Amino acid sequence: MIRIEVKRDQTESTGSALRRFSKKVQVAGVIRKVKSLKSVERPLSHFKKKKAALKRLTRRADYERLKKLGKLPNAPQRKTY
Repeated sequence: MIRIEVKRDQTESTGSALRRFSKKVQVAGVIRKVKSLKSVERPLSHFKKKKAALKRLTRRADYERLKKLGKLPNAPQRKTY
């Protein structure tokens, strides 16, 4: 954990002390670290990974079977400019 402390001088305004604090926080990279931790997702469980892999394999097998039988719907052609 990073501790950042700023002591205000008697002649210093509150605004300038706040600016100094903000600058120290920015230089220390605290905000970047907190934002990166905010979006961390838990890793998938073994069961969910296995289930997703089986689903992919099944879908791929179905696609290959339909392709072999010639029953795939015609995909729209991309426009080339």
